[in-house]
Amino acid sequence: MIPYIREIEFEYGRCDQVSPLIRRVIARNPGPFTFTGTGVYIVGSGEVAVIDPGPEIPEHLDALLAALKGERVTHILVTHHHLDHSPLARPLADLTGATIYGRAAPSDHGEASRGPEGAGLEEGADGRFRPDVELVDGQVLSGPGWTLEAITTPGHTSNHVCFGLKEENALFCGDHIMGWSTTVITPPDGDMGDYFASLDKVKTRGFDTLWPTHGAPIRAVTPFIDAYIAHRRAREAQILDALAAGHGQIKAMVPVLYAAVDPRLHPAAAMSVLAHMQQLVREGRVVCDGAPDLDANYSLVA
Repeated sequence: MIPYIREIEFEYGRCDQVSPLIRRVIARNPGPFTFTGTGVYIVGSGEVAVIDPGPEIPEHLDALLAALKGERVTHILVTHHHLDHSPLARPLADLTGATIYGRAAPSDHGEASRGPEGAGLEEGADGRFRPDVELVDGQVLSGPGWTLEAITTPGHTSNHVCFGLKEENALFCGDHIMGWSTTVITPPDGDMGDYFASLDKVKTRGFDTLWPTHGAPIRAVTPFIDAYIAHRRAREAQILDALAAGHGQIKAMVPVLYAAVDPRLHPAAAMSVLAHMQQLVREGRVVCDGAPDLDANYSLVA
């Protein structure tokens, strides 16, 4: 079982000092994929970095500017291109003169945030997102008293990147790992094989704290990541069991495999099952009649 953390003390628009180097402002965009809303992190003081500035909501922009009053924003860091993370980056940069760092939205993201019958799976994709500086794995960014390392973590999206804070041995993990829920993996931009590899990559770093963009911090990092991985492997085993029982279509599996999950999330669950299927096909453990998609018929390799 994943030891979810679903309690968080906050008020919308309030700037809270959550660690010696970190402040947080939460946007008023709660929902089934954002939990209480987008948590924007401000790192340092005087000359600061802003991580995942969030959605373009006037009230939220005003709250951020109030929190940043009298300071210079030198870096705006974006974990990925979803609408609850990146859209405010450019307006905030225009107002502050900061440089935007991240990885560009894939040009072929297409309908990556849409699912069966066009059902929304996320807050949507910001396909226009282009940073001023395209980050590479291991790139270091710094300011007075703080040092951040870009750690590429594809899986949730192909361009997802986390940021390690050296001084506190902490990781701003975007949507890669969330304390309140599992992460949605939505093909074609999301990839389950990449996701497993990125979880292992973060685990080996030995961070003391994870700061997701949505929800509370994760303090028991290694046990939490182990539980995250075990959950995905258990889901994979359930899919294989369903195939062994003769259930070869994703849409038929989802209501059974996700019976305890909010039905609003079933379209997203179907895409996560598809991500598992695509990986199982790549591994040669499952075959399908044609391309592995939502409508394909799947079966175990004999």
